[in-house]
Amino acid sequence: MSEIKIPKHVAIIMDGNGRWAKERGLNRTAGHEEGAKTVRKITSYCSDIGIKYLTLYAFSTENWERPKLEVEFLMKLLDRYLKKELSVYLENNIKFKAIGDISRFSKTLQNTIYETQNKTASCTGLTQVLALNYGSKNEIIRAIKKLNESNLEITEENFETCLDTAGMGDVDILIRTSGEVRLSNYLLWQNAYAEMFFTQTYWPDFNESELDDILSDFSNRERRFGAI
Repeated sequence: MSEIKIPKHVAIIMDGNGRWAKERGLNRTAGHEEGAKTVRKITSYCSDIGIKYLTLYAFSTENWERPKLEVEFLMKLLDRYLKKELSVYLENNIKFKAIGDISRFSKTLQNTIYETQNKTASCTGLTQVLALNYGSKNEIIRAIKKLNESNLEITEENFETCLDTAGMGDVDILIRTSGEVRLSNYLLWQNAYAEMFFTQTYWPDFNESELDDILSDFSNRERRFGAI
């Protein structure tokens, strides 16, 4: 990977778990289980190659509209995932961070999230960021309220300190799996100058090789940020 330009911040919309399962005659929950394995695999790889932030769209503010049983399963899967991954985070110097409004989650899940954040707070390698009950419009509204409550001057710099992603910097690469080509209310401010990649691959099938191809393409792109 030495010839590849390694980005600081990669964001992924992990899409296609349900369709992956349906095509195999399985319940949607099987797709989510397999998707969790891909999260583990891609997180580990990003850590190994030196990416600083990996932000994953895990549960949106709109996902509450899914069937109740599926939502309940996703909550249990998240709680189980974080408890199981804690030792992996610590062993690999990976910090965990949640963004979004987690106040709607059960107290048990909130405690698991906070405990995982606290126990990995001193890790200095990759930061794995899970967007949980996250919607960019909601984040921007909350940031505006923080700005007003702090009596801060309205500037881009001050506004960014009030975002959930404060201190992380903008997204360098945005990836969406499963063939959908839209942002779906994800990191709208942070994606202002992101290089975007849309792949037909369902998230459970996304792998290190495909990420390498994206990083290679990214390395060949000229990022001018509005300049000539």
